[in-house]
Amino acid sequence: MKVIICGSISAAEEIIEVKKRLEKMGYIVEIPEGVKRPELRPAKDTLSSERADTKIKHDLIRGYYKKIKLHDVVLIVNPKKKGIQGYIGGNTFIEMAFAHVLNKKLYCLYPLPDLPYVSEMLAMQPIILNGQTDLIK
Repeated sequence: MKVIICGSISAAEEIIEVKKRLEKMGYIVEIPEGVKRPELRPAKDTLSSERADTKIKHDLIRGYYKKIKLHDVVLIVNPKKKGIQGYIGGNTFIEMAFAHVLNKKLYCLYPLPDLPYVSEMLAMQPIILNGQTDLIK
């Protein structure tokens, strides 16, 4: 089975760890370009327009959509960020929507966050793993 991981670049270390666990289970795993290529990661003090320029220059949003289409399962790695448990930001939310529209099996590593758009996330019906990657099927 082919699994693609989505999540904030700030969760790069956990994404890499989850990738290793899934590969040990026999899955083929794809991870975000910003995790694979640190030079694409924005500096903490980078302006929003500079982050957008990187996404445009490398066509990161459209590129990951194309990759999502080729995978069986989408796993959202959503650890705590900005003081919010299970944080899912804008880019990851878009990727969740891609997965939903493509009828991909959708998992979240941790429970959904308490954010204004949680009802949309709930409507996508992700399977919540509570950190247990061995539940992916």
